Amino acid sequence: MSELFDAVDALLASRATLPPPAERKRLRSAHGLTIDEVATALKVRRATVSGWEAGKTEPRPPERDAYARLLDKLAELYPATPAPAAETAPAPETPAPATFTAVPTPAQPLSTDPASDAGGVSAPLEPQVPASDLADASDLARTPVSATKSTSTSRRPGAKKAAPAGTPVGEGDPRFENGPLAVVDADADGQVVAYCVGGLVLDVPAKSLASLVEWTLAEGKLGQPKLSGPGRAADPLLVLTSAALERYGLPAELSAEERDAGRIPEGHKVIKQLARAEWKLTKRGFGPWARIYRPANGSERACVQLCIPSWNALDTRFWGEAGQLPPAELARVLGVYASRVMTPRGSTAVTGLELMTALHPPTRASAPDGNGVRTSERNPGSLGKEPVDPAPCEAPDGHPVLADLPRFHVRGPAEKLFEEAYDWARPMTDAECTLRHLVGIDVNMAFAAGANGLNVGLGEPTHVKAPAFDPKLPGSWLVDLSHVDLSRVKAGKEWLELDGSLLPSPFTPKGDRPTGPAWYATPTVAYAVELGYDVAPTEAWVRYDNGRYLDGWYQRLRDAYLATMADLGVTADLSPEGFLTAMDGYKARDPELGIVVAAIKATVKGGLGKLRERPRGEGWRPGERWRALERPTWRPDIRAAVISRTRINLHRKIVKHAAFTGQYPIAVLSDCVVYAADGPSPLDFLPYRDGKPLPGGFKLGINPGLVKHEGTQTVLWGEGVREQFDAPQLNFARFIKDGTVTDADNGE
Repeated sequence: MSELFDAVDALLASRATLPPPAERKRLRSAHGLTIDEVATALKVRRATVSGWEAGKTEPRPPERDAYARLLDKLAELYPATPAPAAETAPAPETPAPATFTAVPTPAQPLSTDPASDAGGVSAPLEPQVPASDLADASDLARTPVSATKSTSTSRRPGAKKAAPAGTPVGEGDPRFENGPLAVVDADADGQVVAYCVGGLVLDVPAKSLASLVEWTLAEGKLGQPKLSGPGRAADPLLVLTSAALERYGLPAELSAEERDAGRIPEGHKVIKQLARAEWKLTKRGFGPWARIYRPANGSERACVQLCIPSWNALDTRFWGEAGQLPPAELARVLGVYASRVMTPRGSTAVTGLELMTALHPPTRASAPDGNGVRTSERNPGSLGKEPVDPAPCEAPDGHPVLADLPRFHVRGPAEKLFEEAYDWARPMTDAECTLRHLVGIDVNMAFAAGANGLNVGLGEPTHVKAPAFDPKLPGSWLVDLSHVDLSRVKAGKEWLELDGSLLPSPFTPKGDRPTGPAWYATPTVAYAVELGYDVAPTEAWVRYDNGRYLDGWYQRLRDAYLATMADLGVTADLSPEGFLTAMDGYKARDPELGIVVAAIKATVKGGLGKLRERPRGEGWRPGERWRALERPTWRPDIRAAVISRTRINLHRKIVKHAAFTGQYPIAVLSDCVVYAADGPSPLDFLPYRDGKPLPGGFKLGINPGLVKHEGTQTVLWGEGVREQFDAPQLNFARFIKDGTVTDADNGE
């Protein structure tokens, strides 16, 4: 009989009426449950539960039965409060009062102006980013924030639970107990809620954007502690969904004209509302990444940053489909990134540059003088507060230091430093054509690894004639390296005999052997000495003020990358076979964390590219200064040194591999190398013995500088595409991942 009753109960449950989506969310939040917990209990994806609560989808049996039972039990525990008979219209908002009472925060450095958010393009490391990433935040400041009685409520009572994927909430600072950011959304009834990290959901009482900024600073408890002693805490970040934009009178999407301008017009009604409430915008205006602040008037900073995904703030090239995620999932993605890297300050490139400044602020407070007064002084190991002009050889075309050059003059290698990543390929030998596969391996976080331990210039360059080369002195050197013969190179105390015609030159991006004097960064010249050849620079621009400026930056990004990959099941202790298995489809295990991994990598490349930002319109003409030149972090010499060292690190491994195995690369593109092999796996040509790799050669693993499998194609495919495009030196590394070659990618 009990079996019959169970069957009847199941039948009734399968037709049970579920409460409306908003009530489902209320019941879950009332019990302190996160979407992750419900999804785990019902054995579905978290996005599925989010869809049920948003009303986008409805559950089906057997999950529907269990979900209905859960909601019924929660409804018994948390009955809905009857709505009042009539609602009165909200009182019109009034400007913030001039006086306030706020909780004091620790004193900030005497230098309160944050670094500029200026964005730009510098191939090949820096991807193109929207013009809206440009900013001049030098007028950002600190001011008291008016405090009002808290009217917001938490949708998740009780103790906070740990955020997904190890995201800390507030990191122990009570000022930021709700985490670094919130995704602000509005439901069909106009109720505004803020989705924070860790599943926390807050009711937002603000009726306008100006009051939303006030609420964030007075009650939101959002932000992130500073990353270094002399630094400052990160400003709260609000991510506005399309529904929130509509609620606050902003367009869901930018018009074509607004996209070109990177902002909405200054006469927009919302901007006028902000001005009436005495809020200001930075020079980039109200675009995809907007900063709203009040001028300095005290020790407390009053600044909130907005991120608007539907205005292309989260570029799909670097953030994938993050902008399309539901609010809770987007809060998770950005929260993990913020906790492990930093709160985003703009594009991944902008954030990469800002991370350098956050870890090495330009100034600090001095020791007190005889009267106990502290002053602002340069922070040791930083780039300082003032921009530094490059040496003429380091300056890109059009820079003011080159204004005396004849118009249309084309600088050659003896006039211009040209340190770029590899783009080299060669025809296959007859023996290689008999093999079956082309296997690509890719260096993990190659440019981050190139920055690790690198000594770079911090101050101005000094011109020296006929200098003795010093491998420890950062700079640019004019030297002839055409005598370096790759057929005979030194490794330690031994000389190696190689087939130099099958190797790319380490001194040029295209792999061509130099034909005369050229400018090189210190790591490139040091490698020529390492290979056993004398060098005699004729002149140099060196920097006696130097240091390992990028070490902390590398370590922060390395740790972020390794922690996120570990969450995806790829750890540093795996065997070579286990590593290849773990890397197979790792993003599918948690697509949201896969987005974070891609964003971390883009932060590395974009941040380095920003060190040599080029003009981006702005009415610029050659010989004139452009906005980025006013940043201390506009340092093309540092970018060149990192690229130089990265290319040299890769060449050193290629030489070790060739000397030990007799195998030579067929193509190299940036940090990807392609070899011909009998089998489809990297283990079919990498010389492992008892699980141990060749010392100094390629090693499979997740740590920066180690390699992973990039892709495999057949030799027949390779010869076919070269014949199709009539390009004997088509770079296979560009297409090895999926084998797709278009007419636009013909290798020219």
